[in-house]
Amino acid sequence: MKIADGIEIIDLALYLREHGALVIGDVHIGFEESMTRQGVLLPRFQFKDTVERLGRILEKVPKLREIIVNGDLKHEFGRISEQEWRETLKLLDFMKEHCERIVLVKGNHDVILGPIARKRGIEVVKDYCLGETFITHGHEIPKGEGFEKAEAAIIGDAHPAVSIREGARSELFKCFLKGKWEGKLLIAMPSFNLVTIGTDVLKERIKSPFLKEITDFEVFVVGDKVYGFGDVGKLMLE
Repeated sequence: MKIADGIEIIDLALYLREHGALVIGDVHIGFEESMTRQGVLLPRFQFKDTVERLGRILEKVPKLREIIVNGDLKHEFGRISEQEWRETLKLLDFMKEHCERIVLVKGNHDVILGPIARKRGIEVVKDYCLGETFITHGHEIPKGEGFEKAEAAIIGDAHPAVSIREGARSELFKCFLKGKWEGKLLIAMPSFNLVTIGTDVLKERIKSPFLKEITDFEVFVVGDKVYGFGDVGKLMLE
């Protein structure tokens, strides 16, 4: 589904056709191991499901120039767990089979992503720009001329989701948000973490400097396909 000029939603990813680039974010590899240390036992299916889902997305696009991971590739803040070492390297190897270049945009969880990236000769950048589109993780507002001149911004970090009610039943779905931020087109991406859904934008406060007021933002729900669900404000009234 087209979400903006030159930008398409393909499942949980954004495809920038003109640039031959695919953007995903917030994979949070190592999430299960982190939860286990906190006493919450989760089955270890994240890596397998991530590769399979990304593989289905990649089947829908031509050979890519770039795959851009928009922050929080791994989950732990202050260490690299055994699961993160093993599975992050495997995921990077899988992505390298489908593109010419991988770009890792640094997220707030990526404090020590560098050692993993260097193992595969991949640079970690603070932000990334493709034409008039600025890609930044979204946990802080960038400074500099590149961001100021950009016409559009793509962010992650917020993990947006939306609860859809059908009769007495309500189900939470990952979603994209599209709106305006200080004159720029802003697209907030859902997380590629398949263990959790995200933050319900209709019921919970989103901790993002970009998303303090979202009632006018459009919601694009990711289910068996992508559905446009109108504005957040209208959904809140239903």
